[in-house]
This record gives sequence, structure tokens and C-alpha cells, in this order.
Amino acid sequence: MDVAAAIGIAVPIIQAPMVGTKGHLAAAVSAAGGLGSLACAALTPDQIRAEVAQIRRETDAPFNLNFFCHEPPAPDAGREAVWRAALAPYYEELGLDPAAPVSMANRAPFDAVMADLVAELRPRVVSFHFGLPAAPLLRRVREAGCLILCSATTVREARWLAEHGVDAVIAQGAEAGGHRGLFLSEAHASQIGTIALVPQIADAVDVPVVAAGGIADPRGVAAAFALGASAVQVGTAYLRCPEAGISEPYRAALATARDEDTVLTNVLTGRPARGLLTRAVRDLGPISAAAPAFPGAALALQPLRMAAEAKGSGDFSPLWSGQAAALGRDCSAADLTRLLARGVPA
Repeated sequence: MDVAAAIGIAVPIIQAPMVGTKGHLAAAVSAAGGLGSLACAALTPDQIRAEVAQIRRETDAPFNLNFFCHEPPAPDAGREAVWRAALAPYYEELGLDPAAPVSMANRAPFDAVMADLVAELRPRVVSFHFGLPAAPLLRRVREAGCLILCSATTVREARWLAEHGVDAVIAQGAEAGGHRGLFLSEAHASQIGTIALVPQIADAVDVPVVAAGGIADPRGVAAAFALGASAVQVGTAYLRCPEAGISEPYRAALATARDEDTVLTNVLTGRPARGLLTRAVRDLGPISAAAPAFPGAALALQPLRMAAEAKGSGDFSPLWSGQAAALGRDCSAADLTRLLARGVPA
């Protein structure tokens, strides 16, 4: 399958779905000939409807809705208490009440409500992270006429996805920013880099492979295709675009990031994810057994994040970033999409 032709896009460039970015970025990428993506895991159905309406006001091109498929954790009061105790000094420093109620966007797994929403909105593509939903839910996505993509971090995961009917596998190399898509194991320390992962997955499955991780310019795109990819997924580079709408501390951190400035950490959400080194990551991790299971770790951090960001600091924010952040540039999403397309073989 030719990924771009099957989706109906001019160039095989997919903007990675990133929590915190909105439909404006997705619309800009899709309008430029790529595939824009909207991260839906932290949005309510009404918020998703509003973002999709925004996308469709700006373009009639295809777009992707992305969902998480994690297993919600069982409550663990003991672990939560240990975590809150670890954060107590920061609450005191920022003058916050650790007993105050906390509200934040939920990171919910794909369920029947979201399947109803997909059937209603009918995006051209639906992608998943942390595996796939149960077969009946996946069937409903297929019946809505959507192409189905999902991330794999190992060859074993890629084979599993192909056996369960995905239209393409996103080979997420260890260089990629954001949450690792691992779902058949928790072996974050042995994750494979893009240059090794893509050809092995391409050899192992009979569906197209989308390369993700460390791709930020035409050279990375060309390399991915040489390794056997049929398309690429780019995330961190798009965060520098004005359409991404990220905070000023986040933007400033990306603009000065170096190749060694990212690390895999679980302290910000409870699952391994690659991001820039921040005070929280340095002090609490980068990997901590005390961090509550995903997405629980983020809840107690939320007041700290909000207070710090109000002062212009990203000390407690999830500044997700891939290892190629230094290759990014300040430009529009349309210009970046056109630049990346130069690396696609003729």
C-alpha cells in the first residue's frame, strides 16, 4: 500500500499527534499536503468535536485522530502517599496547599464513547498509542471507513499489530519525543533506535511502515525511505511552528536544546517518555519507582506545573522532545511540511 495515496495526501509526511497542540496545527499540515494529527487522549468528546470543526473550517484535506489504549491502573493509596511526600518540598517552596483539590485533563483510553465519536466524525485516519483497543471497538473504527495506524517500538509489537489488522505500523524509534508506545513489555531501557528499528520492522511485516523518531529535516526523511519506510512521522520539529501554540518556556527550551538534553523519564506521567531535562526530572528521576502508574503521576504535579508556568518556568512541565530538537527551526507548519517533502524520493 502506498500510504500517501491510500490516505489521499500529496506527500507522505505525518505530523505526530502531541497532547497540548490543537486542530490549528493539524489543519495547517493537512492543508500543506501532509497528514495533520489531533491528540485526543486528553480531550472530552465535545472538545474533540470543536477541534475537528476547526480543522474542517480551515481545510477539506484528510486528518488523523489519535487515541491512547493504556490500561487504567488500580488505585494505590500507598504509592500515591509516597509520591505526594516527595513533592511536598516543592509545594512549600511555591506556597501551595498540598491538600487542595486538583483538576486536570484526563488521559482516558479509547472506549465505546470515543468509538461513537469516530463513527460520527469519520476522520480519514485513526491512530493508536500503547497498542490497540478491544476487537469490537477496533471493528467500529474500521466500519467508519477509517485507516488504522498504531505505534510499535519493537519488531514483536509490529508483528502483533499487523496480525491484528492495522493498515500501517508506526516504527517509533528510541529517539522520538513523548511517550514510548510500548505495550507488549515495559522494557524501556532496551528500546531500539530508528535506524535499526525501521528496516527490521519493514522486513517483518507485510504492511507499510511509517518511520518516527529523530526526523526533523529532509536528510532524515530520505534516510527513513532508504531504510524501507513508506512515510515519516515528525513531532518535535512541528512544535517550533507558531500553529503549535505551546508555552513560551517550552518554546524557549526547544530553541536552545542540544542533542544530549533529552532523557527517558516516568516522573511526569507514570510512563516512560522522552523529554527535555527539567528540574522535576533531575530531582525526582529520571526513572522513579515511586511515580504512580500512568497517568497518575501527573495529577499531583499539576499545581506545581501551573504555578511555575505562571512565573515563566518549565521546571515541572512535560517538555516532550525528541533527540533531534536542535535541528528544528522557527517556521510555519506549511513551510516545514514542504521542507520535509524535499527528502521524499522522486
